[in-house]
Amino acid sequence: MISINDRETSVNRALTVILMTLLLDAVGMSLVFPILPGLLRELAGADATTTHYGALLAVYAAMQFLFSPVLGALSDRFGRRPVLLASLAGAAADYVLMALAPNLAWLYVGRVLSGITGASMAVGTAYLTDVTPEPDRARRFGQMGAAMGLGFVVGPLIGGALGEWSLRAPFVAAAVMNGLNLALAWFALPESNQNRTTTLDASKFNAFSALHRLKGKPALLPLVGVFAVVALVSQVPGSLWILYSQDRYGWTAWVAGLSLACYGGLHAVSQAFVTGPMVAKLGEKRALLAGMAADGLGFVGMGVATAGWMPFALLPLFAAGGLAMPALQAMQARQVDEQHQGELQGTLASLTSLIGIAGPLVVTAGFAATQRSWPGCVWMIAAMVYLLALPMLFSRRAREA
Repeated sequence: MISINDRETSVNRALTVILMTLLLDAVGMSLVFPILPGLLRELAGADATTTHYGALLAVYAAMQFLFSPVLGALSDRFGRRPVLLASLAGAAADYVLMALAPNLAWLYVGRVLSGITGASMAVGTAYLTDVTPEPDRARRFGQMGAAMGLGFVVGPLIGGALGEWSLRAPFVAAAVMNGLNLALAWFALPESNQNRTTTLDASKFNAFSALHRLKGKPALLPLVGVFAVVALVSQVPGSLWILYSQDRYGWTAWVAGLSLACYGGLHAVSQAFVTGPMVAKLGEKRALLAGMAADGLGFVGMGVATAGWMPFALLPLFAAGGLAMPALQAMQARQVDEQHQGELQGTLASLTSLIGIAGPLVVTAGFAATQRSWPGCVWMIAAMVYLLALPMLFSRRAREA
């Protein structure tokens, strides 16, 4: 018979492995951020850089939208482990492809494959849900954010440094990181889904039908609406941070990478040491509101910042904004039974990706249209979008959640 201590040890080991997997995944992904504008200038020319930057982000999001429910449903049926392993192997091969890309078309092919393999984030989130008791889920989601935040510290620093030597070198490093990630998961990650579904419903592979199934969960709907608002606002820093800072402040790839590293470092500290206690003290809803308020203030600050040091000064506000998503994820996970957590996370990942298809295109187009007249306009608009979440969060259905 397995003792309670043995079970706790097994769970803690699994948590360590999955968090390390997410960390290495974030390192591999963020390595390429500081050098992507430079690579686009090399392959497409300076005039087309902003357009293709937004388009590449949109292609990535489109693939995540289409494949997140597929991977989530497959993990509900066959287990989290095999789906994660397949995704990690695909990601390693994809970075090799992008490192060798001779032209812009190959870079787009690489982003298609990146989006497909990157859809495994829903599976990782479901894994944490499997092995975490309900009262501890906000803290675990915060630790997941911390692991990814730490990855975004290491990744941009390595990518910025390697990018000074070669624009292709960060892709090679990303492939190596994903290879290490695959080896770690292969040897040390046990299966977490002990309540697998007995059948595989092909309709769950349809990203749009996945969104349609939310209609059967009325208490979840307003929370999903809030989730959509948070995901929409997150498109602005995700799409603009590098482009905006290099254009507005003249940052080099190294400074841009350093800024992302500082962003990730503060975010990791916040997620690891602040999220759990703050959610326990304030409750999930108040922690969500506090996170959105801090993030909104950070956006306003970016909208008026005129010197290159100012974004660094605003980073603590963005780190505090990291409270919002773990608290919201915990509220949402409570509305779904254990057998359908993968499906829920896949649906939410699909929604994020659906927003991410149009988001980068709109954000980069808005920046291109206003960068000479009012460079900070897009940041100010993003802060105001947060106000759309308040009616949904305080609706009758949300109060019942």
